[in-house]
Amino acid sequence: MLSLSSKIEDISKVGPAYLKKLHKLNIKSVRDLFFHFPHRYEDFSQTVPISQLKEGQKATVQGEIVDIKNIRIPYQRIKRKLILTEALIKDDTGSIKVVWYNQPYLTQSLKKGRVISLSGKLTFSKKTLCLSNPAYELAKLDTVHTGRLVPVYHETEGLSSRYIRYIIKPITYLTDHFTDFLPDGIKKKFELLNLSEAIKQIHFPENLSFAQKARQRLSFDELFLIQLTTLLQKRRYNKEKSISVEFNQKLIKSFVKSLPFKLTNDQRLAAWEIFQDMSKNQPMNRLMNGDVGSGKTIVALMAALETAKAGYQVALMAPTEILARQHYESFVNFLKKQKLTVGLLTGTDKDISSKEKITKPQLKKEILNGNVDIIIGTHALIQENMSFKNLALAIIDEQHRFGVAQRAALQKKIYNMEDGLPTIPHLLSMTATPIPRTLALTIYGDLDISLIKELPKGRQKIITELVTPDKRQEAYDFITKQIKKKRQVFVICPLIDESEKLDVKSVSQEHEMLSKEIFPHFQTDMLHGKLKPKEKEKIMKDFKDGKTDILVSTSVIEVGVDIPNATVMIIEGADRFGLSQLHQFRGRIGRGKHQSYCFLFTDSETQKTDERLKAIIKAKDGFELAEKDLKLRGPGNFIGTRQWGLPDLAMASLDDLELIKKSRQAANLVIENEMINPDMEKRIENFHQDIHLE
Repeated sequence: MLSLSSKIEDISKVGPAYLKKLHKLNIKSVRDLFFHFPHRYEDFSQTVPISQLKEGQKATVQGEIVDIKNIRIPYQRIKRKLILTEALIKDDTGSIKVVWYNQPYLTQSLKKGRVISLSGKLTFSKKTLCLSNPAYELAKLDTVHTGRLVPVYHETEGLSSRYIRYIIKPITYLTDHFTDFLPDGIKKKFELLNLSEAIKQIHFPENLSFAQKARQRLSFDELFLIQLTTLLQKRRYNKEKSISVEFNQKLIKSFVKSLPFKLTNDQRLAAWEIFQDMSKNQPMNRLMNGDVGSGKTIVALMAALETAKAGYQVALMAPTEILARQHYESFVNFLKKQKLTVGLLTGTDKDISSKEKITKPQLKKEILNGNVDIIIGTHALIQENMSFKNLALAIIDEQHRFGVAQRAALQKKIYNMEDGLPTIPHLLSMTATPIPRTLALTIYGDLDISLIKELPKGRQKIITELVTPDKRQEAYDFITKQIKKKRQVFVICPLIDESEKLDVKSVSQEHEMLSKEIFPHFQTDMLHGKLKPKEKEKIMKDFKDGKTDILVSTSVIEVGVDIPNATVMIIEGADRFGLSQLHQFRGRIGRGKHQSYCFLFTDSETQKTDERLKAIIKAKDGFELAEKDLKLRGPGNFIGTRQWGLPDLAMASLDDLELIKKSRQAANLVIENEMINPDMEKRIENFHQDIHLE
């Protein structure tokens, strides 16, 4: 007897071949099958008399098969012949021709005299109106593939929507066995369907209204579980102890006064929020979200200065050696009058401190003994043999590049005791990717967020232009003039090697073309992720020192590279990148005193591409672009489905601010009123296994 926990192979019509395909989609039980949701519907709910059919119309007709036959016709592109199945269908009002391609087996099941239901699009074939490749089934009261809102599933791994409908429809009675984990009060307050009804209606809705209600309930569940998870995490986090670092007003005032620039109001506010958090003995868990070039590093440096001067250690973890080294140089430069020791720990054999060059084992020993105040590094900071003496502040740059487990690992690197209890460091995360409000509310629900939108005074607006193929030479001529003025150029390409699937420029191909054909008299170099760390470091150093005129690179330079003399950026295949990523690239220039220029090269001529790329020219800042990107490309493209293992429904709902607010309100009510039941705990546990928020 079938149940929700039955294996998928127990369902009729699931043989070995289909079983393998279902397993690839992680569908192993009946329950898994029900949670494989359709992504859209075909509306074939209206049955139309044949005499009223029109070209281009999507419709359902019911009628008797008057004639059906297979016809072999020559097909020039391939050696074998194409088999056309033709049928004539009639109802009380008239008749219509129906054609199917390469489905000769239909004549075995669709016999003359049978009454069938057909759903599809009306087209003209040889001046005759006909139904082309329609869905079909024998006429009956409860149809599956025709005469209704027909679910369409992602047809991956060779599983057609027809087959999925075919195996789900006979077992929809099992949806009544689903246990609803949401309390009745929550369902009533937020006007939500029961879970069993929602799952039944998502697959075979009675009408469009029921389909929308089902999608809303199931989207709500996924968002609610994300919110509940982050709120519970925040609650657990707040029970931890941290070292209270009192605000040192005299120190910070003096440091700010010594800076060669004036802090923006957003920087001041972010710094104040951080100082307030650090003064408590509960751990800070703050995300500093700042636009490209908004000055997040100097705010983080102020927090590090205050912590180190209070006698505690600070660790800053960056995703790449290039970025870690750059942070090290900035910290040493700004803190040279502060009598603090700064160390750099990366994956290379030799590491350094601001006192002297020492070996990695020596540096680790100095850190353990508390002789290094601020330690900057890569993943090397969270290796098993790495320990600190009294770490009180952990800073993570480009936090989305690290997993939750990696961030947690850095906080565990401590042996402090306060009031007889172990403590964990305050955590400050930074990101230069402007996060739309809906995403911030959902995914970063356990974090306090500081926004830095305002750019430092004196920053010139980067002139950005869309360059079509006929304007390329003009752009190259302009770049030649810039290089002759001793300026430098970034060229960004989407891929490392040539791809047959995507017509985009690869780094190696572009580098060869630019160095040999376009700019043979200038020094050109190439940078990508497959190079060894030492090679990358040398290439970046040569570029920074002005030895290289043009650097052709992949998105490896998206974050952290600061070359004030680079004033021009070319982005090849600009239509292949999201708006937020293009904005990140562009932020690598415009950091010096000279006017900077960004050229978006594209071969695409579509209006959608033109509209999207013009948005980056018009937008005031990265936050405005992020919102636009979310609307144009969807959250899946914005945050990356590989990086965030969210279910499809949750992904699709991340731009539904109203539903996000409701799910968050519900999660708060459940926690406050202690309404977490065993079924909910099980769903949270399963949800953790199925997704990752990294």
